[in-house]
Order: sequence, then structure tokens, then C-alpha cells
Amino acid sequence: MSSQEYPDDLGYTSEHEWVRVTDGTARVGITGYAQDALGDVVFVTLPDVGSSVQAGETCGEVESTKSVSDLYAPVSGEVVARNDALDANPELVNTDPYGEGWMFEVRLVDGEAPQLLDAQEYRDQLG
Repeated sequence: MSSQEYPDDLGYTSEHEWVRVTDGTARVGITGYAQDALGDVVFVTLPDVGSSVQAGETCGEVESTKSVSDLYAPVSGEVVARNDALDANPELVNTDPYGEGWMFEVRLVDGEAPQLLDAQEYRDQLG
């Protein structure tokens, strides 16, 4: 695996989500490894704007031609945005998982520092 597949400026979870924190807001998606393992993504269920999510809890689903996988919240807080482009174009998760294929954004609970893996720790976990 190349480091290109796991950008160093992101945090990662053992459930294969990535997180980019900017000014107290966390943008969330699934990693290149996850989208590759899933195969062609055909449908994505995302949390609604205004809903609360808890770190480690299920908040949506990613459906592919192979299976349906739960989407876990890597952080706790209020959902402030969702990528509505995925409703019509779920394949963006496959073609650009760290860009146009992002899933949702969460305003972090005040003072919460997300417990995330760095890119090397995530690569090590994958073996």
C-alpha cells in the first residue's frame, strides 16, 4: 500500500473511517481500503443534519454490490452537513474517497479530542 492511499493529514479509525478536523468540525468518509473491500458502492445512508452522533456508534450504511456495511461515527457531536451528491452519485465513494466522496461533517463536542490513528498506525493495523 502506498502512503498516497492514506493521506498523512487525516485521522483514521479501526472501522476504516477517515476524519479531517478543521476549526472544531470533523469531515468524515471511508478509507481507500474500505471502499476497495466493499467494491462498487451503490447506495449510502447518511445521518441527517441536526442529528447527534456518538463516537463508536452506527450512524449510517454503505451498500455495495457485495454487501451492506455499517458506517460508524468516529467522533461525537452534531451533524452539520451531509454530502447530498452521494444520493445521486454513490460511486464518488469509490472514485474519490478522500475528496468528493466525503460523507458527513460533525461539529465536535466542546473540548473533545478525537481518539484517532495516524496514517502509519492505520497502515500498521492493516498489516
